[in-house]
Amino acid sequence: MYYWFAATILVTANAACVGANMLMLPGNWFMVGTLCLFLLTAGTTTGPDWTTLIVVVVLAVLGEILEMFTGSATASKKGASRRAVVLSMVLSMAGSIAGAFVIPIPVIGTAIGAIAGAAVGAFAGAWMGEAWKGTEPMQRTEIGTAAMSGRMIGMLAKLSIGAAIFVFQVVSLF
Repeated sequence: MYYWFAATILVTANAACVGANMLMLPGNWFMVGTLCLFLLTAGTTTGPDWTTLIVVVVLAVLGEILEMFTGSATASKKGASRRAVVLSMVLSMAGSIAGAFVIPIPVIGTAIGAIAGAAVGAFAGAWMGEAWKGTEPMQRTEIGTAAMSGRMIGMLAKLSIGAAIFVFQVVSLF
């Protein structure tokens, strides 16, 4: 009985963690933490085990790598400077946090605002980094657009990894 109660809490918490990914929060790492707590408190020989935790940690690391490097790689392919890449990452995070408060619709507005804020921040950071360097306006816009699209692809990849972690944990419960 206690196992299924704990499993229900795990699944509910992990569903919220998948949503946290959309808000640019470390939802995949929250899922690692909830699984760890489950393993420490459930005290059962059935369901997920420490091997499951290792797989989930590997997936979470993969999600972070994909998210971080897709934006940078896409902008770098267009000739972005290191300054533009760093500013793009920083402003993307700041834009996501600010964007979460812009659209006053609970949950959905927050997610849409965070995603839009991350996109605008990535574009603005890359554009400003290239402007600081003295790059031509047309190339700045290309680099900013590449940083923005790369950031969106990275967020989608991380969200997909988060969904895979969620499904993996749910399946491991049985």
